[in-house]
Amino acid sequence: MTAEQMASFAPHETGTLYLVPTPIGNLDDMTFRAVKTLQMVDLIAAEDTRNTQKLLNHFEITTKQISFHEHNTQARIPELLAKLQAGQNIAQCSDAGMPSISDPGKELVKAAIEAEIPVVPLPGANAGLTALIASGIAPQPFMFYGFLPRKASEQQAVLAALKDEQQAIIFYESPYRVAKTLAALQAGLGDRQAVLARELTKKFEEFIRGSLTELIDYAKAGVRGEFVIIVAPGEPVAPERSAVPLAEQVQALVDGGERPNDAIKAVAKSNGLKKQAVYNEFHGL
Repeated sequence: MTAEQMASFAPHETGTLYLVPTPIGNLDDMTFRAVKTLQMVDLIAAEDTRNTQKLLNHFEITTKQISFHEHNTQARIPELLAKLQAGQNIAQCSDAGMPSISDPGKELVKAAIEAEIPVVPLPGANAGLTALIASGIAPQPFMFYGFLPRKASEQQAVLAALKDEQQAIIFYESPYRVAKTLAALQAGLGDRQAVLARELTKKFEEFIRGSLTELIDYAKAGVRGEFVIIVAPGEPVAPERSAVPLAEQVQALVDGGERPNDAIKAVAKSNGLKKQAVYNEFHGL
């Protein structure tokens, strides 16, 4: 498959799969391009056709819908591919935000790419990034995780792998499980600073900031709305210093065939020190 064949706007005989974000709360978050795309395509593959119909009615969009959700994904993909290959344009959207992230869509995207069907993503509302930029937690670097596994053993394994990540982490959670999830985060990551963002872009949008312990107390009192949880990075863990003097560590590497500069760099890294400090020690400065 060539780069030209994969170009979204290159001439092609098939239809195009458009990935269309929808509002996460406030209908004004819908972009002009998203509205035009939903009006222009032949079919909308929606996570919940009843929910999407409300959006379509608001913007007076009359395009036909077809359901595409986690329970019919495998059965629906061949049907949607056939329509795309026949020249129809399809817009895929979830109930809220960007499709394919925590909602159905990634399987259809993969299948379309394998079938050499153009895939065009539209930018738009995203709960995770919306919460992150107003959280007060340093936004770079960050990682998006989404919903944790439901099983406690799987949660523990995931959090053990995330514990040493030196970046903000974004999680999603429902109001029914947010207190339990906060407790799991505290147990697995430690009592870090965190932010709960609820009802983003809606009338009762709220940011609750504090330690995970404080947020657990808040959530236990009873909460409503969909949540984004932003957890701050943990304190960096300094590498354990070797009992062997730095100069001897460098000399051992040099004796083993390393160049002095490379040996100094390696010793500095393994001891969590600046290269200049090891250089001075090795040369007796």
